[in-house]
Amino acid sequence: MELPNKDLGTLFEQLGLPAEPADIDAFIAQHYPLPDDVKVSEAPFWNASQAALLKEEILEDAEWAPVVDELNVRLHMNKP
Repeated sequence: MELPNKDLGTLFEQLGLPAEPADIDAFIAQHYPLPDDVKVSEAPFWNASQAALLKEEILEDAEWAPVVDELNVRLHMNKP
């Protein structure tokens, strides 16, 4: 059995959020910019289970870690 590709869409599905590219862009636009001192897993807009998933994936350097890192960068990055 082949595992699904890990990308922002599948991460958003795991988080129980709309996962179409436009939905992801809208979510990021709504919550951007995340203050530099706030970890993505500690952002106030996650529910407890979402925050736990994000934190666990990063701490364990699990298979979702690169995708969580991508989300982190997009929520924190400075736009020109």
